Amino acid sequence: MEGEIQNFQNHDPFKESEDNRMEGVVHIRVQQRTGRKSLTTIQGIDDRFDKKKILRVCRKEFCCNGTLVEHDEYGEVVQLQGDVREGAVKFLIENNLATNEKIKVHGF
Repeated sequence: MEGEIQNFQNHDPFKESEDNRMEGVVHIRVQQRTGRKSLTTIQGIDDRFDKKKILRVCRKEFCCNGTLVEHDEYGEVVQLQGDVREGAVKFLIENNLATNEKIKVHGF
């Protein structure tokens, strides 16, 4: 059928996967704290990479502090102080940790 309408397919885009996250997609978010302070979180980095080493390099690269947080729903999440979204995207692409198509940037 040539003129098949996409809305009538059996695919539900809002249905959650088994582990409540999109596979292979890296989410970079910024969260406002108090005043000018903010946090940048990076979630969805593949498990084959050592997140402690990534955190160590990010802290040196962006001149900020950070930590690795274990989240029930999202797994290990990298938290960095400040708004370093653009730098994080560049870092992930340059070090082949994720492709540009697999990175989603959220925030204001």
